[in-house]
This record gives sequence, C-alpha cells and structure tokens, in this order.
Amino acid sequence: MKPRPLEGQRAVVTGASSGIGRAIALAFAEAGAAVVVNHHSDAEAGEAVTKDILSMEGRAVSVGADVSRPRDVLKLFDAADAHFGGVDILVANAGAQADAPFLEMTLEDWRKVIDLDLTGAFLCAQEAARRFRRQGLEPNRSAALGKVLFVSSVHQRIPWAGRANYAAAKGGVKLLMESMAQELSGEKIRVNAIAPGAIKTPINAEAWDTPAAARKLLKLIPYGRIGEVEDIAASAVWLASDQADYVVGTTLFVDGGMSLYPSFADGG
Repeated sequence: MKPRPLEGQRAVVTGASSGIGRAIALAFAEAGAAVVVNHHSDAEAGEAVTKDILSMEGRAVSVGADVSRPRDVLKLFDAADAHFGGVDILVANAGAQADAPFLEMTLEDWRKVIDLDLTGAFLCAQEAARRFRRQGLEPNRSAALGKVLFVSSVHQRIPWAGRANYAAAKGGVKLLMESMAQELSGEKIRVNAIAPGAIKTPINAEAWDTPAAARKLLKLIPYGRIGEVEDIAASAVWLASDQADYVVGTTLFVDGGMSLYPSFADGG
C-alpha cells in the first residue's frame, strides 16, 4: 500500500470524537485524507480530535450533528463541501447501546438504538451517494465515484441476549450495506462494512479493564487478545483506498475469530 493511500481525498467520519471513530479519523488523516470529524454531544472531544489532525499537518473540521436527524446530516456534507470542496468517503460509525432484557426493553430504548445505529447510517449513506453523483468521477482522486464504509459489529451475525435493539440494528446495517452495494456498484460507488469484535473502547471498558473481566472475554476470542481501535482503523484505511477497489458489498470481520463460535471448537 502507498504511504498515503488516501492522499487528496475527503472523508466524513461520524461518531469520530472517541473510540473507533476517533481512531479512524486520525488514521485517515495520516493516510492523506481531509476529515470532517463528527461529534454529537461532546464538542470538546470533537475539537480535540481535529486539533490532533491539524498538529500532524492534516486537514480537519469538527462538526456537531445528530445523524438521526436529516438536517444535521446535511450539515456534515455541507461542511465537507465548504472546507474541502466535496466528499469521497463516508464512514458511518456513529452508534449507541441501550441494553435491557427483551421483556423490559422500552420503546424508547428500542428507538434510541435503531434511530442512531441504523436510520442514521441510512441517512448519511443516502446523502453521501447523492453527493458522489453530483460531483462525478475524478479518476486522479479515486478510482471509485465514492466509497461508503459502515462500521457494523460481529452482532450482525451473533445474537446478543439483552441487546436485541443493538443486534437488530447491526443486522439491518448488514443488509442495508449489501442492498446499497447491489444497487449502486454499477455507478462505481463502493459500499462495504467492517464488523469489529471485542475492541478496547471506553463504552465497553467493564468487559476488559480488570483481569477477571479480560479472562472471561478472552474465552470468546480464539486469537487470544482483545482488539485495539487501531486494528479497525487500519482496516478502514485499506477498504477506503484504491487498493481495495474490487471489494464491493463485503463485510470485513475484524474480531480475532470471535464470529467463529469458539465454544464449538471442541466439537460443542
């Protein structure tokens, strides 16, 4: 891969103020892309990511937006137009959890996760595709008309008791991605997804930040280590680059083997 495989490209990264989104925004900037750093409620964190990118002589702007709201989605892409002259890549990463046993899950819990994780991904992807069409193909910038990358989860495949809303949203993202890819690939719009497994982020710290919790979690990971946000970011850079130009409609599982159902390794 070229040292800066995203040189000259423009990206919108949702949920980029922390965790996986932050790592992707920084990695994209290191790879040469200008980045719209989306945050929702933590403007200070979004600005901090932007400052980190600017300190490495990259280009970035922080934009507050709730991606479940169409008007806010327009803000993100208008910022890409205003600051960078357009957009070549969308990373639909913003998400949330509202865990509860199925019979205790409220409609509010259900809607919160579906609205952000699935509807927000749909709204951003739809607007990205519209912008790609409007801009037209620029072969000197990218081999594709545009790229959409969803950050899904191993739980698009693995059921997750107590989190039916989250699993349903990620299952929906899988088929949203595949249906988009089927429909739009003829226009040279590449649509793919990354499905992270257990990754060390603040939102799931209780699952790995003590020795006992880590040992329990590692039983689900054949490769023997818990993932880092940089594992996802490196995969995202490759999928967004021309090195992956023939990769269309695919979910890349970055999970240390978690989706292999390790409890069946000894025959069940």
